[in-house]
Amino acid sequence: GVTRLLLTRIPFFKEIIVSSFACDSCSWSNTEIQSAGRIQEQGVRYTLAVTSRQDMNREVVKTDCAMARIPELDFEIPAFTQKGVLTTIEGIIDRAVAGLEQDQPIRRATDEEVANKIDEFIGKLKQLKEVHSSFTFIIDDPSGNSFVENPHAPQKDDALVVTHYRRTPQQAATLGLELEEKPADSAEDLRNEVLQFNTNCPECNAPANTNMKLVQIPHFKEVIIMATNCDSCGHRTNEVKSGGAIEPQGTRITLQITDPSDMTRDILKSETCSVEIPELEFELGMGALGGKFTTLEGLLKDIRELVERNPFTLGDSSAPSKTEKLQEFIGKLQEVKGKTKAHFIMDDPAGNSYLQNVYAPEEDPELKVERYERTFEQNEELGLNDMKTEGYESEGASAR
Repeated sequence: GVTRLLLTRIPFFKEIIVSSFACDSCSWSNTEIQSAGRIQEQGVRYTLAVTSRQDMNREVVKTDCAMARIPELDFEIPAFTQKGVLTTIEGIIDRAVAGLEQDQPIRRATDEEVANKIDEFIGKLKQLKEVHSSFTFIIDDPSGNSFVENPHAPQKDDALVVTHYRRTPQQAATLGLELEEKPADSAEDLRNEVLQFNTNCPECNAPANTNMKLVQIPHFKEVIIMATNCDSCGHRTNEVKSGGAIEPQGTRITLQITDPSDMTRDILKSETCSVEIPELEFELGMGALGGKFTTLEGLLKDIRELVERNPFTLGDSSAPSKTEKLQEFIGKLQEVKGKTKAHFIMDDPAGNSYLQNVYAPEEDPELKVERYERTFEQNEELGLNDMKTEGYESEGASAR
């Protein structure tokens, strides 16, 4: 005989290979399909509510590893019992009927009772083709290469539910897949998962967990976000550390606050960054509040809480004159949130702080970023003056 092969593409699906065999001697013919692509990342399950004769004409790609099921009849075609086929729902039912009828003459001769039950079931399958009542047709393919046509594509089909799922180890083994174990210290894994390690709560010293995640900030760099939650006392804290080295130059970022929408800008304040609001004669020194990844409104809120929590400024032991000044400052700080125009300045000698440019990649007219050379004192605070990264091996050897 002759086998013909055709590579074709099913719209809104993928490429498949259709093979057709015909024998001129006995007139036997057969058609099969194979996926032209690889096994998909996830398995797929199609659930179709068949309600009309038009639904019977929907095209179906059923691979050899797919299972077909009609729950209303408790009917199932197990995986690997048929070759892959490109057909319709009616064609799948006809194929099932033909398979059941094939050995009926032998069954009638050996076990007439079983043959009568199968005849009755074949009758039910044939009645499904008339669609006197609706039924459910399910194809479950762990390889992800089966398909049921959506005649309304690209619009949604209300009668068809497509579910993607993760294969079980048994299904992967059936497909001949070997589950590769990635090394635990893979750099890509560190970027895609949240790491967790044990620590103690800074408030009550009870055992707690700290979560750590690498995050890439658009138009900036990679940072490490750390968050600690204590189940004993409910204390929660988060901190941000730079994921890169100290920059060659320091950074001074100046934002002119002109609109309430400026309060939603993202801010990364590193541990080495100082904050200044000239209109309020306010300056927050390096190291205060630690590293923060928040919004401008969130940082102003943290500054307010830092002032209010200090018992020597607003507590019982504070002087009345100092209390009045700080209450006045807190009121002005509230007005900065869009009511009063002000300048917000971040000065980071390490160059690891960031303030969102809402016009990126274009320039922001309200945002000014300056690069400057660090002074000796700033390098001293960062520990750079005594740090030597080149030539230290030869010096150590000569000293010995």
